[in-house]
Amino acid sequence: MGKTGLQLSVLSFGSWVSFHKQIEDSIADELMGIAYDNGVNFFDNAEGYAFGESEKMMGRVLKKKNWDRTSYTISSKVFWGWRGKENKPNQSGLSRKHIIEACHEALQRLQLDYLDLYFCHRPDKKVPIEEVVWTMHNLILQGKILYWGTSEWSGVEIMEAHRVAQEYKLIGPSVEQPQYNLLERNKIENEFMMIFKTVGMGATVWSPLASGLLSGKYNNGIPAGSRLAIEELNWLQKKWIHEDILEKIKRLGDLAKELGVTVAQLSIAWCIKNPDVTTAILGASRKEQLFENLKALEAFQKLTPGIMQQIETIAGTKPTLPEY
Repeated sequence: MGKTGLQLSVLSFGSWVSFHKQIEDSIADELMGIAYDNGVNFFDNAEGYAFGESEKMMGRVLKKKNWDRTSYTISSKVFWGWRGKENKPNQSGLSRKHIIEACHEALQRLQLDYLDLYFCHRPDKKVPIEEVVWTMHNLILQGKILYWGTSEWSGVEIMEAHRVAQEYKLIGPSVEQPQYNLLERNKIENEFMMIFKTVGMGATVWSPLASGLLSGKYNNGIPAGSRLAIEELNWLQKKWIHEDILEKIKRLGDLAKELGVTVAQLSIAWCIKNPDVTTAILGASRKEQLFENLKALEAFQKLTPGIMQQIETIAGTKPTLPEY
């Protein structure tokens, strides 16, 4: 993971949307078991997922599994709070008070002694960056978290955190969690380029399938029970369901078929082909779905420079970099 020395599996497993909303404990137990048995060692979560219920579910599964704690890594994220619209002042954001209290609450829900990774789920424009860096640094010194990171921060905000860390001799962020897929590329391939080269941040990317769009399952409409059918995720539907995007996915599907893989496997393999990507977080609500996506490692071997260029031609989404 960047310059930390921490080893994360190139494919990881996340709980956003699926845990508590789409699946119950027995399915979560089965899916996490499949992931772990296939080499996944990073499980991603957040205080805001299902208003804290996602972490409780993962905590129950981990307690039952009783895996060696040194064999896996767990994350949580702080910003949104878990009470939703019931949040009162200081129950969300990145104040020292909320970061520390949210960390304690996440540990309780997950039934863990420490978090391997703790992300600032969004930047907080109301809180001085010094307060955020100091708080995360202190949580590391207390042994409650091992590494801290950012999620959907701008390159400027990340580098400001590093500037503060350097000025006060503190531990800065070592990982960013941005969205990254064939349709969403600017941050990883443009904005963060110098950050990867200089401070060496890791990247645990989310939504490698663009909320399932790049699996091809929405090519002919929105199936009942799918992610985009969830009412509170209407914004995803508005963002992704467009005829020109669906046409590109159908063409990618044709290429995948020629290679003997699925379009989902092709899309995930394309993500982890980028050397700046530490791990791509998979989401699944069915074991068949997870088994298929884990086979992206086999598709990875088929991504020759020629195939990568064909994907580029079809997608047409490569960011335009500054001339100088």
